[in-house]
Amino acid sequence: MAVFDSSPLQSSYRQIGEQFYTDQLPTPVGKPALIRVNPALAEQLNLSLSELQSPEALQVFAGNSVPPTSTPIATVYAAHQFGGWNPQLGDGRAILLGEVIGKDQQRYDIQLKGAGQTPYSRRGDGRSALGPVLREYIVSEAMAALGVPTTRALAAVTTGDRVVRESYLPGAILTRVASSHIRIGTFQFFSAQGDVDSVKTLADYVIERHYKAAVEASDEDSYSALLTCVMQAQARLIARWMAIGFIHGVMNTDNMLVCGETVDYGPCAFMDAYNPNKVFSSIDSHGRYAYAKQAEIGHWNISWLAQALLPLMDASQEVAIKKAEKILNAFSPVFTQTYQQLLAEKMGFASAGAEVNQLSVDLLQLMAAEATDFTLTFRGLSDYLAPEAERYFLNKLVSLPETFQAWVARWQAELARQNVAPQTAHQLMLKTNPSYIPRNHIIAAAIEQATGEEDFSLFHQMVDVLAKPFEYSEENASFAIAPKPEEEVLHTFCGT
Repeated sequence: MAVFDSSPLQSSYRQIGEQFYTDQLPTPVGKPALIRVNPALAEQLNLSLSELQSPEALQVFAGNSVPPTSTPIATVYAAHQFGGWNPQLGDGRAILLGEVIGKDQQRYDIQLKGAGQTPYSRRGDGRSALGPVLREYIVSEAMAALGVPTTRALAAVTTGDRVVRESYLPGAILTRVASSHIRIGTFQFFSAQGDVDSVKTLADYVIERHYKAAVEASDEDSYSALLTCVMQAQARLIARWMAIGFIHGVMNTDNMLVCGETVDYGPCAFMDAYNPNKVFSSIDSHGRYAYAKQAEIGHWNISWLAQALLPLMDASQEVAIKKAEKILNAFSPVFTQTYQQLLAEKMGFASAGAEVNQLSVDLLQLMAAEATDFTLTFRGLSDYLAPEAERYFLNKLVSLPETFQAWVARWQAELARQNVAPQTAHQLMLKTNPSYIPRNHIIAAAIEQATGEEDFSLFHQMVDVLAKPFEYSEENASFAIAPKPEEEVLHTFCGT
């Protein structure tokens, strides 16, 4: 049986117009070897695991052969990158094989990342080193387990070839899955050319693929309703990032998917010690994409989608601008409401409110002042409400300074005032505060082990542990521990 026979690849995006892509075959590699296939995701996509683990599948994941039902393409887009305009980018090292229909009857892209040069590669080689592939596999799958909308990793392979970066590194290819890979920058590319017809074609496709029900139910015009849907999806996504201490690192408009999923796990990282101004990306020298600035940047990015959609929103530019401004002004309330609700739940409250919101503000200020670990602080607080035998974190994995005690007393008093039983609050906190996140120092160790020793055991162990981030076990305590000062990763790097 050929690969994808059980769920034939379709090409709806290719069919909307040749201006949106270039036909592009992957470039074959020398000696591919399978690193990992994702059985749970395969099942969700109606794909046969036995097919995906076959020798034929390895050749597809490596770009050495193309499934019979696939017509591979590289898509075009533009972007604001670190605030500067780049009028033409595109899939410089990614090739879209096609789409499958999942068990939920939704359409999903299957894309090879690191599959060779395309017309949009510019001076790049179109390849990926092993390290970025492992990082994206680890972090994207961890994000999915944490309940954050994200692209997914279906498979990873080594290529048997070397890529040239600062040195010669082993090459790899990631098979990535997304609800779609359409970006804010895709709209910008055609808008910048004044190609309103293509913007409309793209908008109609996005509505049909992602937001049909919401747009039909809205009292706005279709394109204002589309902007509202994307605005809400982005605002809620960024709130989810921040509630788990995640820093994307490169929120350019080409890295913002209109479907509302997290994409591009290059210089991303989870915070260890809480610092609202924390930056990890080695190229973000001015802190544009710092942790606390992510909502502001999300709003800025959405404004460029609004600009692209203006000609569709009303024949009168003045009326269209007023419509767009009203939608954009709702970004902050949507983000704030979502973020405050998530923080409330992390503290054991079913809903946010003035007192609970103040508690979260004061807690974050304490955490910043004392540089306590973001994840362990929230998870450790739940121990105050746990039976003695179930207090795994406080004083074992995290010690909260004496300065926290007055806040803890206020928090417990507010739970009591709201008649929230300790057991109820404790159970909610266990569901919302992970024991495990993709710790930067462990990712770095897994990459070093795989790159230097061709040993993927730590990578596999990490993926397995992070698949159940809320289920703590002493056996896997090492994956929960914060890094020692000498282990801390200060900078992360783009994979290109």
